[in-house]
Amino acid sequence: MNKRALLGAMALCATSFLAHADEDSLRIGIEAAYPPFSFKTPEGNVSGFDYDIGNALCEEMKIKCEWVIQEFDGMIPSLKVRKIDAVLSSMSITEDRMKSVDFSKKYYHTPGKFAMKAGNVINDPLIDLKGKKVGVQRASTYDRFATEQLAERGIEVVRYSSQNEAFLDLASGRLDATLADIVNTNESFIKTAAGKDFALVGPDINDPKYFGRGAGIAVRKGDSANVARLSAAIDAIRDNGKYQQVMSKYFAFDIYGE
Repeated sequence: MNKRALLGAMALCATSFLAHADEDSLRIGIEAAYPPFSFKTPEGNVSGFDYDIGNALCEEMKIKCEWVIQEFDGMIPSLKVRKIDAVLSSMSITEDRMKSVDFSKKYYHTPGKFAMKAGNVINDPLIDLKGKKVGVQRASTYDRFATEQLAERGIEVVRYSSQNEAFLDLASGRLDATLADIVNTNESFIKTAAGKDFALVGPDINDPKYFGRGAGIAVRKGDSANVARLSAAIDAIRDNGKYQQVMSKYFAFDIYGE
């Protein structure tokens, strides 16, 4: 074999190896600050429903999960510049996001809810919260809803890098309310010592225009291969019982939704 042919063969082997390596692993972005969906244990390990579901999906697909921890508002930019291959971090499937990324089918669906001091009654948030301060997580679906609906009605919207920061300000009296996922609010705040004087109030917030069709796994636009295999894996773990095993660790109800 001449030198040019040898170099060509080596390049082909290297390309094949890299392609195989990519197929055998998936770099997944996760926030790790959104309990009970994703959080760090006292030992510094990542845990939560999103993390366990991701590992179950990777096991089903026979690939390795490579978890990349970062803030939520940087997920889609990191996906676009190929720092990660997927986002599995309670990201809602919305029409607005689908302009930038593609999604697997949903893996759960829960509504949003306001949290306030116990005793408050909210019938119509657009009226009853006028003049109040409401905290939301920056770049979340709740941020977009608050910007387009609440701020227009004289409600002050305060944005945070993480939902936990909003909970801290609510507990300390710097906010009147916060709007977030009902499960996250209940499990990470209402049931804790800091949230003992607070309650979930008002109607469920689940307008499909803002909150879409549930949480899915985001991938780069046009990545149909990962959309297909992730969606198939979600169906598989729901059929073989692994989804229910993970769900029962964190919830006493069916979080998959309708």
